[in-house]
Amino acid sequence: MTQVYFGGPDQPSGHLRDLLARHVDAVPQGGEILWSTYYFRDLALAEALVRARQRGVTVKLCLEASPKLASANQPVRERLASAAGLGDNFKAIKHLLPAHLHEKIYYFSHPSPVALVGSFNPSGNTPEDADVIREIGDQDRGHNCLIALEHPAAVANLRRHVLSLHAGGGGVSAYFDRPARSDYKSERLNIFYYPRWDSAIVARLIGGRKYHRIRIAASHFRDMSLARLLARQAQAGTSVTVIAHDTLRRVPRRIEAFAKSNGLSFIRYAHPENLPMHAKFILLEAAGFRRVLFGSMNLTLTSRFLNNEVLVALDDEPDIFAAFEARFAHMLAETAKFQKLSEG
Repeated sequence: MTQVYFGGPDQPSGHLRDLLARHVDAVPQGGEILWSTYYFRDLALAEALVRARQRGVTVKLCLEASPKLASANQPVRERLASAAGLGDNFKAIKHLLPAHLHEKIYYFSHPSPVALVGSFNPSGNTPEDADVIREIGDQDRGHNCLIALEHPAAVANLRRHVLSLHAGGGGVSAYFDRPARSDYKSERLNIFYYPRWDSAIVARLIGGRKYHRIRIAASHFRDMSLARLLARQAQAGTSVTVIAHDTLRRVPRRIEAFAKSNGLSFIRYAHPENLPMHAKFILLEAAGFRRVLFGSMNLTLTSRFLNNEVLVALDDEPDIFAAFEARFAHMLAETAKFQKLSEG
């Protein structure tokens, strides 16, 4: 069974962090919690992890050591790295290369094993710091998603992956070799880990067949080679629609201009309160076939070639596809409303 959870302006603030908190509190003595994430500023959620450890849960956390906003993780890092926190079970992931631990994986052993994968970082805090929010966005209120995977083999695979990341070691060669060796493959569900020597997975999943419709929610889009692939699809008759974050750092004008000049419908999500569109998913439709791609992957060269990322491909699951389709339609309707408001 797979469940999809969305955060956004239409949901209560903190909807996804509260989901994680409930999962943490539900794991009993003898259970296990394994996390891998990029930003973690939520001190209350950090305390929930400490309480879990105190009641006899094995808690291991991998956290990016040097996120874009370098100071963002420091308070949680200091709390969890202490002997009274998680001690040696907390690991700040450092890189020799200009890369980041960007994947978001949250594994819980109880009440039944589940791994939540998606775009959400627990990057909010109370009280909030307005300067930080201006820099990284209010992820507790903006668009994000977490997908709860419950298939036993897939969940076991994600668990092994986080444990391997936590164990570390192996040097640069293993950094690129290990993720691809950890991939999970089944008839309808595939999990791909990055970085990897074979980095063109997204391009192959999009270009591997003739789709009649492609819809993309992209918080970051800077990979021109992928823009060219989508242009070729559009020129061959595929309907291609992209909803992208409005900031030029995340989605530069050259991507937008190229997309629009080559037949793509390209819409920027610009919320009146500057709430972010941080979702990352792709909907692919062909005759008798539907696929959704989701995870932590940005459409950037850094995500493709250097970062620790996770990408999930789920085929022909009507309820899951419909949930993402409805979310895409909701965001599209929001952008139309925002445009009308801006025009007075």
